[in-house]
Amino acid sequence: MTSPRYTDIVANLPATVPFVGPEAHMRASGRAFRARLGANESVFGPSPKAQAAMQEAVGELWMYGDSECHDLRLALAEHHGIAPENILVGEGIDGLLGNLVRLVVGPGDAVVTSDGAYPTFNYHVAGFGGVLHKVPYRDDHEDPAALLERAEAVSAKLLYFCNPDNPMGSWHSARIVQRMMDAVPEGTLLVVDEAYIDAAPEGTAPPIDPDNPQVIRMRTFSKLYGLAGLRVGYAIAAAPLIAMFDRIRNHFGMGRLAQIGALAALQDQAWLEHVHGEVSAARARLAQIAADNGLHALPSATNFVTMDCGRDGAFARRLVAALMARDVFVRMPFVAPHDRCIRVSAGTAQDCEIFAQAVRDALKGID
Repeated sequence: MTSPRYTDIVANLPATVPFVGPEAHMRASGRAFRARLGANESVFGPSPKAQAAMQEAVGELWMYGDSECHDLRLALAEHHGIAPENILVGEGIDGLLGNLVRLVVGPGDAVVTSDGAYPTFNYHVAGFGGVLHKVPYRDDHEDPAALLERAEAVSAKLLYFCNPDNPMGSWHSARIVQRMMDAVPEGTLLVVDEAYIDAAPEGTAPPIDPDNPQVIRMRTFSKLYGLAGLRVGYAIAAAPLIAMFDRIRNHFGMGRLAQIGALAALQDQAWLEHVHGEVSAARARLAQIAADNGLHALPSATNFVTMDCGRDGAFARRLVAALMARDVFVRMPFVAPHDRCIRVSAGTAQDCEIFAQAVRDALKGID
């Protein structure tokens, strides 16, 4: 019996995934995590109003979700002061990125990103045969000028830029991002991943211009809104680009419960502000824990803190392994020189104290 006839692109891809999930780690160890601080979820949970709305809707789950996500798109449009035609709702930013790459990237097409930036984007590009051109970070920040220069040099179809940045937690001001948007080379589409924008200080995001045909911005309910388990993200772009997604997207990919939960969460901005305060307090506590243990917390505009271990990637990997052995889930950047760091999500006061004890003990056992 012959095997399926895979495409040449897929047959030659490595058998890897961008991230190993926490559940897979727990299955391997046979133990639950005491502190789940590696996936940048919001341990503070979703809005109580969102929880109530979803509980009320449980009896309706025999129905598919609205294929147009009409109510959520309308509410997002009002929230941002734009038209619903400028908004696309999808299965998290990961799903949106996958469809965007499918929409514009073919075999051999050039795509530009930062070396060490979000690996799931790279995963999608590779899956459709695109060619990645990577630009180094500069002082733990993505380098807008270098990214633009490379995009122009290779006639990139897509240019990916994350602000605030994962995995370093760094950010650029709205003024710099706007200059980048204004300078996108002809024929290039700038993808601005704003997954962490709700945790960022004022002045990080430039005003939304929904009619700019060369920019698509992506946001999520997975971080401060606390709905990572529902996978709800949305894109903001010019109406003709948004309309093109209808040709390839999964029209019933957004479940009814996800749409109802995200809508109720969006309408409870007071809860979002509460979570922002909790995240700020957790970042301060994690920075103090880092300092107490000879590590250096980098400034963060996200719901995690990246800690410079002051050594090389091998040392940081040993520290991550030692923390995991103590049932504390954290992650680290993949690419040097960022892999000198570990990355710790904002947690509750109890989570932070568990991490404090674990990192203190872990550091004693490695060199």
